Formats: sequence, structure tokens, C-alpha cells
Amino acid sequence: MDDSASQNVTTQANSSLQSLRAERDPFEDIGKKVESMFLSQRAAGPQKDVSSLPTSDDTVDEDEDENEDGNEDENEDEDEQKVVDEIESLCMNCHENGTTRLLLTKIPFFREIILMSFDCPHCHFQNSEIQSAGEIQQRGTKYTLKLDHLDDFERQVVKSDTCIFRIEDLDLEIPAGRGLLTNVEGILIMVLKDLEEKQPERKRAFPELYTSIDQIVQKLIKMMNGVSFPFSISLNDPAGNSSVEPTPGDLGAKYLRWDYPRTAEQNATLCLGEASEVSAENSTEGSSAHVVPQLQEDNGEGLEDAEIVEGEVYTFPSTCPGCTKPCSTNMKMMDIPHFKQVVIMSTNCDHCGYRTSEVKTGGEVPEKGRRITLKVENMADLSRDILKSESCAFSCPELGLDIQPGTLGGRFTTVEGLLTQVGDDLHAQVFDTVSKGAAGGDSMGVERAKKWFDFFTALELAAKGGMHFTVVLKDPLASSYVQNLWAPDPDPQIQIEDYERTEEEEEDLGLKDIKTEGYEEDHAKETAANAKVEQSSHTDKSAVPTSGTGP
Repeated sequence: MDDSASQNVTTQANSSLQSLRAERDPFEDIGKKVESMFLSQRAAGPQKDVSSLPTSDDTVDEDEDENEDGNEDENEDEDEQKVVDEIESLCMNCHENGTTRLLLTKIPFFREIILMSFDCPHCHFQNSEIQSAGEIQQRGTKYTLKLDHLDDFERQVVKSDTCIFRIEDLDLEIPAGRGLLTNVEGILIMVLKDLEEKQPERKRAFPELYTSIDQIVQKLIKMMNGVSFPFSISLNDPAGNSSVEPTPGDLGAKYLRWDYPRTAEQNATLCLGEASEVSAENSTEGSSAHVVPQLQEDNGEGLEDAEIVEGEVYTFPSTCPGCTKPCSTNMKMMDIPHFKQVVIMSTNCDHCGYRTSEVKTGGEVPEKGRRITLKVENMADLSRDILKSESCAFSCPELGLDIQPGTLGGRFTTVEGLLTQVGDDLHAQVFDTVSKGAAGGDSMGVERAKKWFDFFTALELAAKGGMHFTVVLKDPLASSYVQNLWAPDPDPQIQIEDYERTEEEEEDLGLKDIKTEGYEEDHAKETAANAKVEQSSHTDKSAVPTSGTGP
């Protein structure tokens, strides 16, 4: 099948899958209507009287038995935390009344959610889904997982109602809609069932469409059986409320996470502000953010030629990626000895409390990448300054730690500070964010919880100087740095190696699309070719005889 036909097949399959998903989502509005009730209930605090709310019989019976044993207060707290609310709702299958049950709970690897289930006693139709009960995060998130082992199918997946799920190798996409709490195998089975649904009708009415979808189904079956390893899936959630479960053994590009600022269109989709309102606010309120006098001075050469003074803090207006309202960004240029000048940028929003900081390096793109290896052997090594650029990969072989470019952004800190930040971010993602002693809840197996415990124990020991380890920074743009304690002489604990970038790295950095030499000649040739084609077209039109009567 050629490229155009393959693209057409994928488009038809995505359209069919989206229509089927819309048909199976009749109760999404119910969750949205009651979500505000749960959020207000949580904000108001625990309810003392829950007798008016229907609860499951098993929970009530167990609590009454335990109350007789003298544990009345603890059981009341459990009831207040996990109240199952039941409402009568219309079944879209038989148009009789069924029951929708809702539970506000918190799960590992995620945040607070609303579990919803519907059951119709007349036609026995059942449906279940989740909706996020937490706040919209300050940045969107994108997860990519490369599956190369059968154990990867057991990873937990949280797909919110704003998340787009993709099977990259099939170019197959599940649009934003129904929220899911399942694992990788479960979401793939759901996609497979949706594609196979109504296939007999398609075979009779649209045989070409049936054949195209059947080819995708067969490929998906091979993937689920482990025949087509490896393949990749991704979750892209502008609200930042979706996730894929990580494991301590994820090395290289197997598990990737990106935090990105939302676009104006994504903010409008999340009801955070329309593009027109944002532009209007920027034109009025944006004037409150000021630029320091050094940039406001104009000597006739324009602000573009103004010199940025090293060590001076500059403030300029910007737009908050969290709430889309005007905010201010601070910028400061500083010189790192024996390295280069860097720019530290910090954004602080007074409206929503959004804060972020990052480090940008300047200068030309070097011909080669750079790999820096540091042997950490004492407490003084933990205090070394370290600059990890956004394009740098960070790894510690002894700890089994491997962080890909873009995960932490640009950071200028110490070795100890970088390890501490990595540990805090992973711990908040893997374990319960409320209790540091939590073990991931019932959904995490004992063996997997032990692996995470051993990993965090070793990471904490390394951050306190209790073991020797190696830090490796691999930066294709050579924009990362580790402090040399022996400067200007070579440091015996630091090894610096320049290497040739791979084609994949140059493609990711967009270097293959950059042309700094000879582009004037190419532009002139392209302009001449276009002029020649236009002249030829004009000549052909003038050569066509006009209609009319002869002499």
C-alpha cells in the first residue's frame, strides 16, 4: 500500500474509532455535573452526617460491626472519605432508568479522581469511566513508552478526559473524551474491540473500509502477542492529569516525559481563557509589567542594539502558561568561569502562583557534542556546581538512574541538589504525594514496591555522600558544565570527551534543517525557477487563439 493509501486508511480508522467512542460515552455529562458537587464537598471539609447519602451495603455492614468493637471514630472517618453516591439516570441503550455510582478517591501515580459506574437492571448495560477531580496542572505533559517486553503491558495507565492516546507505530489515535484507569494491555484491548465492532456490517456495505481496518486489527493483535516488539505508545494531556507508570529499570529512551507550556488554543479548550480575552488583557494589563531602564533607553539605534549588562536583573512582560494572564519574567546574564555566559530566567505569576526557572546557554552550535563524566568520591564533589542544559541527558550507572533530555529542563545547581530534585520528583510521581512513607497503594505489587524502595534508598545514600558513584552528562549541544576544582589545571575526577552527533540527535535538534552557507545561491536559483515557470505559463496563455469569426 502506498503512502497516500496508508494515510487514508489511518484517517478512516481514526474517524471510525472516534465515532464509536462518542456512541459509548452517554454518561460523560453526568460526571461533569456532579464533579462540582464533589469538589465543593471536599473543600467544605468532612461531613458529619452521611446517612442521607446512599452507600454500599458491604461498607455499611463492616463499619457497624467495627463500631461495636469501639472504633466508631475511625470508621466514621473512613465513611466520610469514601462515600459512594448513587443517582438515578437514564440508560441510553433501552431508555429506562438505571443507577450511576460515583466515588471520590485518590490513587497512586495520580491525583484525586471521580470513579463512575453505570448499571441498567433492565437491559444489563454497564459502563465505567473516571474524571479528574483535581486542579489543572501548570503545564501539559506528554508521556512516551516503548514496549519491548510482556511485563510492560502491566503498567498502569491513567488517561484523563483531556488526554490524547496514540499508538505511534500504527499512527492510531484515541481523541480526548472518556477518562480511563487501566493498564497498557487494557487500553489496547479497548482499542481492538472498538475497531472490531461493526466489522461484519462494514464487510457487506464497505468492503474496502473493512479490509483497511482489518489490516490495522491484525497488526494490533501481533503487537499484543509480543510479535511486533518494540512499539511505542504516547499520552499527551494539556491538563497534565494523565500518566504512565514508570519502573526503576527504564533506561535510555524507553520511558520519556515532557512538561510543556500550553498554547492559547489548549488553554481555551480547558476553559482557562479565550485567545481574544488573553490578547485584550495583554494589551491593557500587560503595561503594568515593566522593563528596567537599561532596556528602555533609546539612543537612536533601537532597543535591538541595547547591551545587556552582566549581573543586572531585567524584567519584561510575558503571559503565564498556567492561567494565560499577564505576568513578569526576570532575566539575568552571568558568566560561569572557564565555561561561557548563561542566561537565568524566572517567571512568577501573581494571579495563580505559577513559578518556574530555567537556564539558557548562548553562543554558536558546536560541531560536536560533549560527554562529561564525574567521579563523585567525597562530600566536596557533591558541592560542585553543575549546569544541566535542556538538551542534556543525565545518568548515574551505579544508581540505575537515566534521565533523558527535556525531562528536568535547564538546571544550574550542585550535584547534591540535582540528585535531591530527581528523587523528589520521582517520589511524588510514584508514591502517594501526601505521605512519604506510602508504598504506592494496593495497586503496586510487593516486588515492584521493593525495587522502588531500594532505588530511593540508594539515591538518598548517594546524595548524602554515603557511596561512590559516577555522574555522566551527555549533551549534543555541548552546553552543560561541571565545576573544575583544579582550574585552570585538569581535574583528575572529570573526563571530558567530544563526540560526533548521531543523525537522530541532529534531527531532534533541527540541525539538519539549518543551512548557514550557500543559502543565498539556493534562494536565487529558486526565485529564477519560479519566474521561469510563471513566464512560461503567461506565454502559453497568450498563444491560445481567441474565438471569433474569420475575415
